[in-house]
Amino acid sequence: QVQLVESGGGLVQAGGSLRLSCAASGRTFSNYAMGWFRQAPGKEREFVAAINWSGNTDYADSVKGRFTISRDNAKSTVYLQMNSLKPEDTAVYYCAARTAYYRYSRIPRDYDSWGQGTQVTVSS
Repeated sequence: QVQLVESGGGLVQAGGSLRLSCAASGRTFSNYAMGWFRQAPGKEREFVAAINWSGNTDYADSVKGRFTISRDNAKSTVYLQMNSLKPEDTAVYYCAARTAYYRYSRIPRDYDSWGQGTQVTVSS
C-alpha cells in the first residue's frame, strides 16, 4: 500500500510563506490523485487543494490565488506552496492519495491513504 510522509510545516508570521512536501512510497505515484486537507482544533477536516494524474488542479475558495499544488512524479512527491498566509490558515495539514481512482475529490472519505500531518501555525 501507499505510505505518505509530510514535511515543511512550522511557525510563520501573517503574510509569510511555507512550502509543504508529501513523499509517497509507491511506484505508481503518477496514477494517484493527490490532495491536501487541513483540520484545526474543534473544526471539521476541510479540503484545501488537489491534483490529478494529468496535472489538473482544484482549490478551495479560501486559498485560491494564495496556494499552489504541484507534483513531481519522478520524485513521487506532491507540494503545496502557501503564500500570503493568514492566521485562519493555522491547522494540521494532511496529504492524501486516491490510489484506486484517478479523479480527484474534495471529499475526505474518497481518499484511501493519509499522511501523519504537519502543523502549520500562522501568528498575527
